[in-house]
This record gives sequence, C-alpha cells and structure tokens, in this order.
Amino acid sequence: MSVLLEKPNFEGVSQKELAEQIEAKKKCQDKLTTWFNTPNIYYPNKLNIEQTSSETTAAYKAQMVSGKSLVDLTGGFGVDSYFFSKKMESVLHCEITSELSEIACHNIKILGQENIECYPVDGVGFLKSSTSNFDWIYIDPSRRNDKKGKVFLLEDCLPNLPENLSLLFEKTQNILVKTSPLLDIKMGIETLEFVKEVHVVAVQNEVKELLFILEKGYTGSIQIKSIDLRPEQNNGYNFLWEEEPHIQVHYGEPASYLYEPNAAILKSGGFKSVAKAYNFKKLHPHSHLYVSDELMDFPGRRFKIQLVLPYSKKSLKSMGVSKANITTRNFPLSVAEIRKKHKIKDGGSRYLFFTRSINDALLVLDCKKVVD
Repeated sequence: MSVLLEKPNFEGVSQKELAEQIEAKKKCQDKLTTWFNTPNIYYPNKLNIEQTSSETTAAYKAQMVSGKSLVDLTGGFGVDSYFFSKKMESVLHCEITSELSEIACHNIKILGQENIECYPVDGVGFLKSSTSNFDWIYIDPSRRNDKKGKVFLLEDCLPNLPENLSLLFEKTQNILVKTSPLLDIKMGIETLEFVKEVHVVAVQNEVKELLFILEKGYTGSIQIKSIDLRPEQNNGYNFLWEEEPHIQVHYGEPASYLYEPNAAILKSGGFKSVAKAYNFKKLHPHSHLYVSDELMDFPGRRFKIQLVLPYSKKSLKSMGVSKANITTRNFPLSVAEIRKKHKIKDGGSRYLFFTRSINDALLVLDCKKVVD
C-alpha cells in the first residue's frame, strides 16, 4: 500500500512529506551511506540528492585541500562541506536556499561535525560583504539555469564563475571548482584563470566530475589527473596538458593485445601521452585503441586478440558469431546498427571491436577479455 494512501503516522508530518523522505533516503543508500545509516537525518527533495556529490567523490576532493579555513559557496546538502571539515580547521557552508541550508545544518549537527558554520545566503554575496580571507574557496555552480534550463558552460551556470573570479581571488589564493563532466577541458582552462590542475574523476568507469584547481598567479604547466575510483583499487593516470599535442605517436597493425583506456582517461584527452607512457602503438589517430605484443598493466580494459578480419558481411558470417559484447571506435555504424544488421545478441565472453586500421580499412577484432 502506498504511504500516500495510509493514515498519517506522525503528528505534524503529512503523508506526502513522509513519502518524499522515504524516496530521498532510498537514493542515499549507496551514494551517501553515512547519511543513510545515521538516525534522525532529514532529507531534501530527490533532485537535491541527485545533484549532490557522492561520498566517494567528496572524500576524494577533501584530499586536495589543507589549511585553516574553507568557504563552500554553493553548499547544497552539505556533503562536500562535511568531508572538507575533516581536513580543515573550519568550514563555512553557504546555501542560498534557506530550507536546504536549514536541512544541511541540522544534519551536520546530527553527524557531530562541529567545525562547520552554516549561512543561508548567496555565497558570492557573502564574499562581497566579508572582510575575511580564506585558505580555500570551493564552488560548484548550479547547472540549472532558470532561463536556459540544464546547462554546463561555466558562464551559463549560477553563479557565473568567470564573471566573479576576480572577487574570489581577492579572498583566497586557492580555488577548487567542480564542473559538469560534459564540460570541455580545453574550454574550462581557457575560461578560467591560473589553472594548476584538472582532475577527471570517475567512479567505476563512469565520469562524475571535473575538478579545476586554481592558484592565484600560477603560470606553470597544467597537470591533468585522471582517476577511476573503485572499491578494490583506484586507477590513475597523469600527464601535462602542454606536452600532449607535441608527443609523437607510433601507429601499427593489431598485435597480440588490445587496450581500451578507462572513461577518465578518454575524457582527459591524454591519448598520445598514454601511448608514450606504456610504449603502445595506436591503431588509428581517432580510434584511441592501443596494441602491444606483451601484456601490460593498464588503467582500462585489456584483451587478447584472437582474430583480425576485414569488416564485411561475409567475414562476420565466417566467424559464426551470434552473441558478443560489441564496441565501436571510429566506425561508421553504431553498436545497435551492427547488432541489427548481423543479428548479434548482447553478452557472452566474446568481445568484438569494430574499428579502423591506420590505412582507414574497416576491421573487426575478435577478442577475449584479460581478467585482472
């Protein structure tokens, strides 16, 4: 029976509010286990839960800051502030929506974190009126614009970070910016100032956040750090932004082993750097698949190439494949089109890569996954 149809269970609490609390809490079971497992937590609407950082990514961000004071200009549900408070002496949580600020403040007290102060104000306005300076400023601009709907360009987000950057640097030397994973890294670097590091953060091979570290006056090389956060072992790969375009890559035909970078590396754009770092050959400039004769450790998927065939209906038929996992890289047909055309079901232990050779010939690589 739906909670909404039941008689009220708690005095002063409507069944609608109770149903919303139950739904929001369910969304926290895997994403925010500390909140989920703590009694007397109050939850905002499910949209706020969807927009907030996970504990996994919040804990990662907390490793990036240190010092006495941090102000979180867009505090939201307070997950990032909570984890920052474990590294900083004091954290100021600003949230323009007074109800959400009240919820975050209540939960912070329930969680026993005493070094966080909550302010139900616009973060940028708070900075303008503040006479204090801070070791760090953290900002996660809202990607929902009342006029434009869902957005990801920094100038379309709220608050407009490029417009307010000079104000932020009046109050701190260090800024940590969280953006949409859809943001183009090159565009982010060009839009912001004094970028020192860019972190591409994935959780179990799904990119969740882009993080930009800005340091006032910094003019050195920009380090790109890709990380795939996993329960068993994190997979990271770093390179220098300025070096990537100038790296000479060796191309080659399919060899014994095939490598597909994880989602964080693919988003980072370090396609040449990763080839150089692992001494791989690349199949094609636009395929981002790599080969080697010897099996190597690698932050991504690894495959033993069993068979290489030119792509055609005849060659697919000769393989006798009715079920396989399919990946396309730089190929004219989509996965769905290939499945329909060649009547291949999804699944099994067979992996087919549809791609191109360095000479632009269409290829099918029949592979078996190397289990770590």
